[in-house]
Amino acid sequence: MNWMAKTRPNAAAATARLNPGPSTLQGSTSNVRISNGLKEFLWLISDVPHGRVLDLGPVWQSTVAFFVEKGYRISTEDLLRTWKDFQTDEEERQRAAISVEGEKVTQAMLAEKFLEKALQYPSEHFHGVLAWDLLDYFDPQVVPFLLERLFTSLYPGGVVLTLFHSRAAERYHRYRIVDSQTIELVPSPTIAVHAHVFQNRELMDLFGKFRSSKTFVGRDQVRESLFLK
Repeated sequence: MNWMAKTRPNAAAATARLNPGPSTLQGSTSNVRISNGLKEFLWLISDVPHGRVLDLGPVWQSTVAFFVEKGYRISTEDLLRTWKDFQTDEEERQRAAISVEGEKVTQAMLAEKFLEKALQYPSEHFHGVLAWDLLDYFDPQVVPFLLERLFTSLYPGGVVLTLFHSRAAERYHRYRIVDSQTIELVPSPTIAVHAHVFQNRELMDLFGKFRSSKTFVGRDQVRESLFLK
């Protein structure tokens, strides 16, 4: 899976490294998004027979059916909800620990403990990961630990699709796939507040182990970014 190695039926292969491109919302009030990022993600994994995909959002029947019908094996882990439940439990333990030991638990310590049970997959297991916009909702200190685990779980040549907001999101959404170039933004009860707006340099540092990247910037200023291992 490689932008340079693959040829497109109707266009030359695009080079990789944060190259902006079009991506739009269908109407100002629509929750349906035309996703060039998803289209590119599917193109990159299209050569893999029975490829394995990890969706880091909730289970949607439409998303599961979409990949199964195309011959992919899909796993789902609602990572942000799992993290918030874990964080709530740990905060209770922290309060008790501080009063007894006088030691505060850091976000890095929490991340390491969280990953003792979360994202437990074999190395080089997945060919694609759908991370959606969840990295925007994690504490910036936690994100590098998550990316390290995702990098390890990706097969060489595997790809991660992420979304980044250029400003704090006004409303919390979940994402499900409608078709090969369309995703639906599902308004949902807020699990976590928008934690951080990532700048390009931060993203390049965070994804520094990945070989290449490509970004599509939508009219809503949401960046769809792909990172190739």
